[in-house]
Amino acid sequence: IDAAEETYGKIFAAFAAIPIEQLSRDPAALAAGHNLFVNNCAQCHGSDARGARGFPNLTDDEWLYGGEPAQIEASIKGGHTGVMPAFGAGLPEEQRNLLTDYVLHLAGRQIDPARVEAGRPLFALNCSACHGVNGEGNQLLGAAKLANEIWLHGSSRQVIFDVITNGRTNQMPAQEPVLGADRVHVLAAYVYSLSKRE
Repeated sequence: IDAAEETYGKIFAAFAAIPIEQLSRDPAALAAGHNLFVNNCAQCHGSDARGARGFPNLTDDEWLYGGEPAQIEASIKGGHTGVMPAFGAGLPEEQRNLLTDYVLHLAGRQIDPARVEAGRPLFALNCSACHGVNGEGNQLLGAAKLANEIWLHGSSRQVIFDVITNGRTNQMPAQEPVLGADRVHVLAAYVYSLSKRE
């Protein structure tokens, strides 16, 4: 390990002096970032970085905590714990069903207008503080945007009802203790490049 660090540490240190946006166009840095990704990230986000249920797609423009270079680097460095609270104990089943209908409405699904109106005040009271009044999400909290058809845990009515009822906790582990700041910088450039492909 020491011999490898002696050889490769200098390369990563040189990359770390270059801004992420510029580094994201450097073929050598992208090759190194790809290797870091395959060895440290692909098991959750997939080898193509398109994610899986519960693991975000890193190739689109939907970012829970922000898709700017500094935000991506911070996410990789320190990780995140996202918590969606469970409403099963506090809300009767019919209210959770109305919330489910309202969330589906926000995503553009055809829902009975009377149920949408009945769900609107429930959403305002229970969900809008994190997800926004119109379901636009909140990157400071890592609260998902609900006003689209991009779903982290699935888009069926049953799955949405389950998330509202039981909540979810997602963990993105901090990578800086494992990789070090220089390698995280290169990895952030690679991840940034994934959503900026032409």
